[in-house]
Amino acid sequence: MDIRELDRRALATLGAVITQIGPDQLRLPTPCADWTLHGLLRHQVSENLGFAAAASGVTGDLRAWDQGNLGEDPHRAYLDSADAMTRAFAEDVLDRSLQIREFGFFPGRVALGMHVLDCVVHGWDVAQTIGVAYDPDADLVRHSLKVAAVIPTGAPSDDRPRTSFAPAVEISAGSPALERLLGLVGRRPAAS
Repeated sequence: MDIRELDRRALATLGAVITQIGPDQLRLPTPCADWTLHGLLRHQVSENLGFAAAASGVTGDLRAWDQGNLGEDPHRAYLDSADAMTRAFAEDVLDRSLQIREFGFFPGRVALGMHVLDCVVHGWDVAQTIGVAYDPDADLVRHSLKVAAVIPTGAPSDDRPRTSFAPAVEISAGSPALERLLGLVGRRPAAS
């Protein structure tokens, strides 16, 4: 499957969870340490816009990754950022080298794989926060599991001042794929 289509579906899956957020829930804590739901949504909007900027050729400006603004309508802000992301990757960027945050340069298709992972994991974070069901398509989880397996884990260090996710937690090898994915990115599903 085209990675762009997988990413569009990941964006839509996350968007479907975001539509269920009530305005009184934005200050709730999330499974992402130090983030309220508002902060997590702002992060995802910023990431969408940052990936779009990278696909458009922005390099060396980390402020491009912190432009998210939820305004009065967080769902609309998310949809607009998702649209910007999709439009930016509609161009022929899959084989171009893109700067992804401070993590370095990656081919566009690898960057999109990282974005799919972000959407799938943060979809779970949002669902957990507001207490709704979350069942992403199996191929989204499989793809995200492959990407998460190669992302460095552990605490930040001198040569790596920031990590993508929290340190991995042990999840039983026989657990469902989504639970194994969540363990790789530092989440502990209730069932594990």
